[in-house]
Amino acid sequence: MDPKKNDEILDAEPVTSKETDREYRKRMKKQAKEAKKAYKQQHYKEKSVIKETFLAILITAVIFVISEYFTLTPINIRSKAFLITLPCFLVIYMLLRLIFLHRFSKSYIILVIVGAMSVGMYYTGDYFSSKFFFAKEYANQISMKKASDRDFYKDMTNVTEDSVPVVDKASAIKLGDKNMGTIPDYVSQFDVDETYNQINYKGRAVRVTMLKYGNAIKWFSNHFDGLPAYIKVDMITQDTKVVKLKKPIRYSKSDKLFRNINRYIRMRYPFFMFDDPSFELDESGTPYWVAPVYDYKIGLFGGKDIIGAITVNAQNGKAKYYRQKKVPAWVDRVYPASLLMKQLKNTGKYSHGYLNTLFSQKGVLKPTSGYNYLAIGKDIWLYTGLTSVSGDSSNVGFALINTRTKETKYYPIAGATESSAMKSAAGKVQEQHYTPTFPTLLNVSNVPTYFLSLKDDEGLVKKYAFVSVEHYEIVGIGDTVKSAQESYLKQMKDSGHLKDNVAKATVTGEVKGIKEVVVNGNTTYYITLKKHKKSYIAPITLNDQLPTLKKGDKITLTYEKSKETAVNVLDITL
Repeated sequence: MDPKKNDEILDAEPVTSKETDREYRKRMKKQAKEAKKAYKQQHYKEKSVIKETFLAILITAVIFVISEYFTLTPINIRSKAFLITLPCFLVIYMLLRLIFLHRFSKSYIILVIVGAMSVGMYYTGDYFSSKFFFAKEYANQISMKKASDRDFYKDMTNVTEDSVPVVDKASAIKLGDKNMGTIPDYVSQFDVDETYNQINYKGRAVRVTMLKYGNAIKWFSNHFDGLPAYIKVDMITQDTKVVKLKKPIRYSKSDKLFRNINRYIRMRYPFFMFDDPSFELDESGTPYWVAPVYDYKIGLFGGKDIIGAITVNAQNGKAKYYRQKKVPAWVDRVYPASLLMKQLKNTGKYSHGYLNTLFSQKGVLKPTSGYNYLAIGKDIWLYTGLTSVSGDSSNVGFALINTRTKETKYYPIAGATESSAMKSAAGKVQEQHYTPTFPTLLNVSNVPTYFLSLKDDEGLVKKYAFVSVEHYEIVGIGDTVKSAQESYLKQMKDSGHLKDNVAKATVTGEVKGIKEVVVNGNTTYYITLKKHKKSYIAPITLNDQLPTLKKGDKITLTYEKSKETAVNVLDITL
């Protein structure tokens, strides 16, 4: 009944003699209310429930897409961000449907339950994934293969002075900025991203980074053309290049819209949880973004681990997902350093159970305060020292972890921590107030050795240092890598700590070529032999008859056995 006909009701049902005027009006109001309710029921029955529900879903979906554009939340029940986002959009949907249909639905009960479960998982997931319940599982996330010290010498071949990486991230930033300043057109429009990832490019340890748009205005004026170059720094020679590209980089972190690399990956892989993409090069020099894809292996939110990687061609946007074991060999950075260090810490801490960490702490180890990278073969390995929780003055060994495969090796070589080596090196030149860099672990003449640079207040490298891992009081300092290494080896030999198990090889042949070079005031001869590919490096101090050596002479050389093409000569017979 139409509520507008209330007057007709009043006329049709006059007051009776038995009821008062007040009772009559009360009865009429009740009848009018019932008539209005009946009218609404009749009116809304004519509306399509499906149509209004679909409209509520559509509006909710539009709001969700807009939200996703900014938040980039993975649509994954294992994502904490999604668990807190889901109830919000369930509420939005229910409110819209209530506005459109003016009534509650039994389906709301299910939606409320789903939302409550989502919130419950968010707040209780960490508890049911804790180390208290799953200590063994956390300890087994990294499987450390215990190797002997002999394996260390086998895995890490002896380095020569021309293969020592001298460029750390801070130095790479300065070199890149200096080189960038030589191209005015770039400087005026672009900045340099300071990530400088270390990768292994064509067998060379290099650091690479992107250019980025200077600001929003410069992005607006340049984003159609993209980013024209990237920067590559050789970590050994310090050779720095701004590599200009024939095809520009169109997908980057500094883009503001859909070519922003994080947004681009999220829109193509909405269900994946992935970490911050890193910039890399394939073997042809093509720039790529590599985004590690992760999942939780323990409980709801515990045991984060990598399950694969997404590669995106930074020039054309071609994207592909690889499972962890299928990631291409040219990719170096699948496992973030922070994740590897966290897993290594858990392995050292919980290998004997949770209660052991609280009481006896038997066999509990922890990584040292820093880490560095080593280029071994075609891969990049993260290395760090391991020390006992009972004291931090010395290491009990070293861990090397492949950043692509997570293969882990543990070398039980006791010695000084990296921080102790840094203090020892700085102490040798304490009057200069130089700051040491975090050391790199090397094998120098079959001796585990730290190598580091010493910088002034401006961040410029002034000296180099070699520090014995096992005898950190032995420090070789020099203005060049070669002079520092020679000083170090001399001190090791004089102190009787130089190992006699240096891998040696002997070759006899006819001199094909000989070149005399003066390095830091020392005369050195580079010798090649017929039918041999290696170049043999012999200082004048080995034999005072070296200046008389000529092409065609037959000689016998004893040298340090190495996979390198240039090797150090230990003895020479003319």
